[in-house]
Amino acid sequence: MNKTILDKYFFVLFSLIPVSIVAGSTISLINILLIVFSFLFYAYLNKEWNWIKHKYIKILLIFYLYLIFNSLIALDFSLSAFRNFGFIRFVILFAAFNYFFSKHEYFNKILFIWFIFLIFLTFDVYFESINGKNIIGYGEGDRIFSFFKDEPIVGGFITSFYLLTVGYLFEKSKNKNYIKNYLILLISCIFLLAIIFTGERSNGIKALIMFVIFYLLIDNFSIKQKIISLFLILVIFFIIALNSDFLKKRYYEQFIKLFSSKDAIIKTYNSIKGEYFASPLEFSNNNKRQFGKNESQRDVIYFKLYSSGIEVFKRHLIFGVGNKNYGFETCYEKRHWYAYICSGHPHQTYIELLAEHGTVGTIIILSIIFYMLFQILKTIQRSKNKIQIAAFLFILISFVPLLPSGSFFGDYSITLFFINFSLMFAANKSSNIFSE
Repeated sequence: MNKTILDKYFFVLFSLIPVSIVAGSTISLINILLIVFSFLFYAYLNKEWNWIKHKYIKILLIFYLYLIFNSLIALDFSLSAFRNFGFIRFVILFAAFNYFFSKHEYFNKILFIWFIFLIFLTFDVYFESINGKNIIGYGEGDRIFSFFKDEPIVGGFITSFYLLTVGYLFEKSKNKNYIKNYLILLISCIFLLAIIFTGERSNGIKALIMFVIFYLLIDNFSIKQKIISLFLILVIFFIIALNSDFLKKRYYEQFIKLFSSKDAIIKTYNSIKGEYFASPLEFSNNNKRQFGKNESQRDVIYFKLYSSGIEVFKRHLIFGVGNKNYGFETCYEKRHWYAYICSGHPHQTYIELLAEHGTVGTIIILSIIFYMLFQILKTIQRSKNKIQIAAFLFILISFVPLLPSGSFFGDYSITLFFINFSLMFAANKSSNIFSE
């Protein structure tokens, strides 16, 4: 088969990754599997198998072997098997990213295609925030859904990609081209403000932290320019928040206000402890708890979920209940109903890991991820590659304590995680596993 045609085929598949995620989990999975199986076929044709011997691939395979073990000790094998056994696709996806970004310089242009799509999606967020519906009619209530129809995750999606694409633009920009650099900075602010407008508080906070650290680390601006620019940006954002009833409600009344004084903290604590934990018979047909009948009860829901997750961990201290078994434990194990809230996951990464993987599994997972992070840190410090900095910050911010999060091993979250994780290595020849 013509090698040029194959390369273009892979270029299209990688370019479509963000679009496929927005299109739905099934489309995203099909696209990832096409990349994975096509890469294995490509490796077979070109007899490119040395990557299997690379230490990072071996480490990820150890990760995979642990997940298989996790399925074997899970409360319900069938619930965790597909998720755990299917994890091998991300090991191969990691290799595929590294291979094509190493062998073909033009593959970096994929990030520009992602940037164009992100601009379109961001425009749709602003459109929906003004009109109440997005450009094809999706949207309801006071949350922004964009093309995700009824899932408030568009802010997290933009958070996953915006610094990657901005980092690519800065890599292509000359350091002394201040006009171009400030234009990219402006585009970054447009992305960030869109994330904040979605009302996704956790993603808004994470995106803002990433934004500040990213601009302090890159070398496209002087220290003076960085300080002045960031100060002005934060002031402008603060003014916009003060003049938006929606943002005041989401970020102040439903979050900051809960901890704004001693009396507020006591009231919040009493609210967390005050509502009893319902039995399985009181759950709705789809096994989701209908939390609280008033605004103040809904405001503290995450703390109740955290408490439930800790209870699961305490009862399964060593190995946890098994990947994707949290919902099985909290919704169906009636002997513990008084301490649980029925939910698919506890909405916090560390608590989820502890509940589903126990002490042993959590140590294995975090040790592997943070070992690879620290291994690449010196390369990032030396090269100051902006794409790598962006990906590194996303991985790091995924493990911020206390802030709510999606299910770490859920298809949506783990796909976004491994796109950033793969590019963190692939985007720089010094760290790319095919360049050594």
